[in-house]
Amino acid sequence: MQASDDELYNRFLQGEQDAIDELMIRYGDSLTIFINGYLHNMQDAEDMMIEAFAKIALKKPSIRQGCFKAYLYKTARNLAGRHHLVSKRLETFSLDDMEEEIAGHRSPEDHALDEEHNSALRLCLERIDPELKQVLWLVYIEDMSYEEAAQIMGVSRKKIDNLLYKGKERMRAELDKEGIKS
Repeated sequence: MQASDDELYNRFLQGEQDAIDELMIRYGDSLTIFINGYLHNMQDAEDMMIEAFAKIALKKPSIRQGCFKAYLYKTARNLAGRHHLVSKRLETFSLDDMEEEIAGHRSPEDHALDEEHNSALRLCLERIDPELKQVLWLVYIEDMSYEEAAQIMGVSRKKIDNLLYKGKERMRAELDKEGIKS
């Protein structure tokens, strides 16, 4: 049975270094893709992922039970935001990485049949506001709860509801423009 995030973090706080390593293995790849959405540079995203874990490892903050992943993603988001301001890069999601993440959860047959659909989806996602892309990513790709997404984005739960509604509506409209039934 796999240890929970809370168990691993508590073991780390008690001096077990392997526990934070296990959390890094658990969340490193998805966190890197998330950060890459801000930085649009995979090498910088990997560095920022390591920095997010290092910050938590050094500060050893008190994290509410069941909130480690949300805390980690919020830490990474804040670091990426600071990096973004310093480097003055545009805040966009890497749609290639999003497509790879989506494709990883599909059967080979579906992937082969839907290559054109994926191109249209990528085009539609490019037309959506970054904030709407972010909330759709967190809830539907990262499978986070609305509360976790709200913590990461620094908005209320109600705002997440509104953003998801607007994001889905915008996606439907864009998909309709491309002749894809949603």
